[in-house]
Amino acid sequence: MVDVTLWAGLRPFADNQEVVRVDARTIREMLRKLEERYPGLHEPFRGQVAVAVNGVIYRNDWSQELPEGAEVMLMRRLAGG
Repeated sequence: MVDVTLWAGLRPFADNQEVVRVDARTIREMLRKLEERYPGLHEPFRGQVAVAVNGVIYRNDWSQELPEGAEVMLMRRLAGG
Protein backbone atom coordinates (compact mmCIF):
# COMPACT_ATOMS: atom_id res chain seq x y z
CA MET A 1 0.00 0.00 0.00
CA VAL A 2 1.40 3.42 -0.96
CA ASP A 3 0.18 6.99 -0.65
CA VAL A 4 0.43 8.79 -3.98
CA THR A 5 0.71 12.58 -4.06
CA LEU A 6 -0.88 14.12 -7.17
CA TRP A 7 0.32 17.32 -8.82
CA ALA A 8 -2.29 20.09 -8.77
CA GLY A 9 -3.35 19.51 -12.40
CA LEU A 10 -4.42 15.92 -11.64
CA ARG A 11 -6.43 16.64 -8.52
CA PRO A 12 -9.65 17.70 -10.29
CA PHE A 13 -9.72 14.25 -11.95
CA ALA A 14 -9.36 12.51 -8.56
CA ASP A 15 -12.16 14.12 -6.55
CA ASN A 16 -9.81 17.03 -5.67
CA GLN A 17 -7.65 14.80 -3.51
CA GLU A 18 -4.00 15.67 -2.98
CA VAL A 19 -3.05 12.20 -1.74
CA VAL A 20 -4.60 8.89 -2.81
CA ARG A 21 -3.87 5.50 -1.18
CA VAL A 22 -3.31 2.63 -3.63
CA ASP A 23 -2.53 -1.05 -3.12
CA ALA A 24 0.01 -1.74 -5.89
CA ARG A 25 3.34 -3.52 -6.31
CA THR A 26 4.67 -1.68 -9.38
CA ILE A 27 4.32 1.73 -10.97
CA ARG A 28 2.34 0.17 -13.85
CA GLU A 29 -0.14 -1.44 -11.45
CA MET A 30 -0.48 1.82 -9.48
CA LEU A 31 -1.24 3.84 -12.63
CA ARG A 32 -3.75 1.22 -13.83
CA LYS A 33 -5.56 1.17 -10.49
CA LEU A 34 -5.67 4.95 -10.35
CA GLU A 35 -7.17 5.05 -13.87
CA GLU A 36 -9.77 2.43 -12.89
CA ARG A 37 -10.76 4.42 -9.83
CA TYR A 38 -10.61 7.83 -11.56
CA PRO A 39 -11.21 7.40 -15.33
CA GLY A 40 -10.51 11.09 -15.93
CA LEU A 41 -6.82 10.40 -15.27
CA HIS A 42 -6.52 8.30 -18.44
CA GLU A 43 -5.60 11.16 -20.79
CA PRO A 44 -3.20 13.02 -18.46
CA PHE A 45 -1.33 9.77 -17.85
CA ARG A 46 -0.59 9.28 -21.56
CA GLY A 47 2.92 10.67 -21.96
CA GLN A 48 2.35 13.50 -19.50
CA VAL A 49 3.35 11.95 -16.19
CA ALA A 50 6.58 11.11 -14.41
CA VAL A 51 6.63 9.16 -11.17
CA ALA A 52 8.98 9.87 -8.27
CA VAL A 53 9.53 6.98 -5.87
CA ASN A 54 11.50 7.91 -2.78
CA GLY A 55 13.06 10.80 -4.70
CA VAL A 56 14.03 8.85 -7.84
CA ILE A 57 12.18 9.94 -11.00
CA TYR A 58 10.87 7.33 -13.44
CA ARG A 59 9.62 8.38 -16.86
CA ASN A 60 9.22 5.06 -18.65
CA ASP A 61 10.21 2.21 -16.36
CA TRP A 62 6.73 1.32 -15.15
CA SER A 63 7.93 -2.12 -14.00
CA GLN A 64 9.73 -0.49 -11.05
CA GLU A 65 8.58 -2.02 -7.79
CA LEU A 66 6.99 0.14 -5.11
CA PRO A 67 8.33 -0.59 -1.63
CA GLU A 68 5.68 -0.69 1.12
CA GLY A 69 5.24 2.83 2.48
CA ALA A 70 7.26 4.44 -0.33
CA GLU A 71 6.92 8.17 -0.94
CA VAL A 72 5.29 8.33 -4.39
CA MET A 73 4.58 11.52 -6.31
CA LEU A 74 3.00 11.94 -9.73
CA MET A 75 4.47 14.93 -11.54
CA ARG A 76 4.06 16.60 -14.88
CA ARG A 77 6.58 15.16 -17.30
CA LEU A 78 8.96 17.85 -18.49
CA ALA A 79 10.51 17.89 -21.93
CA GLY A 80 13.77 19.55 -22.62
CA GLY A 81 17.30 19.08 -23.62
